Amino acid sequence: MATGADKTCDVLVVGAGPAGIAAAIGVQRAGHSVLVIDKATFPRDKCCGDGLTTLALRELEALGLLPEQVTNWMDVDSAWLRSPSGREVQVPLPSEGRYAAIAPRIDLDDALVRHARSLGVELAEGHGLNTASTSSAAVRDRGTAIDVDVTGIGTVRARQVIAADGMWSPVRKALGLNEAGYLGEWHAFRQYAQQVEGPASERLYVWFEKDLLPGYAWSFPLPGGRVNIGFGMLRSQGTKTGEMADLWADLLQRPHIREALGPRAELEDRHTAWPIPARINKAVLSASRVMFVGDAAAATDVLTGEGIGQALLTGRLAAEAICTHDLLDPDAARLAYQRAARHHLVADHQMSAALGRVLRSERGARGALAVISHSGDWGKRNFARWMFEDEPRAVALTPKRWHRGFLKQPGAYAQAK
Repeated sequence: MATGADKTCDVLVVGAGPAGIAAAIGVQRAGHSVLVIDKATFPRDKCCGDGLTTLALRELEALGLLPEQVTNWMDVDSAWLRSPSGREVQVPLPSEGRYAAIAPRIDLDDALVRHARSLGVELAEGHGLNTASTSSAAVRDRGTAIDVDVTGIGTVRARQVIAADGMWSPVRKALGLNEAGYLGEWHAFRQYAQQVEGPASERLYVWFEKDLLPGYAWSFPLPGGRVNIGFGMLRSQGTKTGEMADLWADLLQRPHIREALGPRAELEDRHTAWPIPARINKAVLSASRVMFVGDAAAATDVLTGEGIGQALLTGRLAAEAICTHDLLDPDAARLAYQRAARHHLVADHQMSAALGRVLRSERGARGALAVISHSGDWGKRNFARWMFEDEPRAVALTPKRWHRGFLKQPGAYAQAK
């Protein structure tokens, strides 16, 4: 690449969360030079429910990250669902491989950063993006490159940029693509608790509270008697962020939640709240030499609010699009990425949105849980696979994704478990 910049690379990844690391490892494996920048210094916390679906686990396995590399990893073998009527249903997961797990983001993201470095990925922590612009002089023979001004580094000139920099993407803002006033589809609220001695110390709970529908409250177990506990609700319900603390205090006093946690449970530190972007069907996925992944692509699941699996997937798809096309042909790469992301995620988004409409009413939520409760062992087990995204929710509507034995394939890390 032509000189004139303080640093050059084939691909610049902005953001070292799961989406960015997945993209960087994919680019590195293909033999291209890659630089990852992040304004934070790891380990750093990220507001999240910390749940890992089967989609996330399969993507982590493909990256070569092992569960034992992640501090405070907790495997999950079933989920306990509570209807607004008070009915509790246990839905077990298959035993061959891992279908769900919990890992605090401070530990998971740090492990991914260390894993990427072990594979030779160059990563600059504490270096944020200031500006980005197209440089007509950067590539003399064909097309252009993109120049990014990075704190502490200077001008980085890259053939392609992968923006894995969150919902309020600085890259998107630098390119003038931000949508004013967008605050995400969901509110989420989270806190950790310790000295949990009730059943929540081992069980993954999802409570469908009638005043949260189609949202829910959760308690996800962690090692040492700790849990990640919180709730999520649609922003369209009108509850303001400032009102969520009062709702949180009320939830913690509900008898079934107190019983699950046990009498000695104590909250840790402060609670945190964050917005969740979940509209990949409308999001701008690419522009010029930039691809947006993870929260920057609003790729979170609109039904569950889960986004780690989608972040890892979009990061991988962006890397594959770049690596299967000439680095000097950004249009081909970005169109390939857009097609792949929509193929994998848009139909699922539409199905999730439809199911969310069913769960908006107490009657719908109670009916859904009643059906699951009476579905027998086979039905409960395969509902759990479906809930944790072992297969996309919209598989029935996307025949191209059908394959033989799709309800029989093992979970992630089947050989290592």
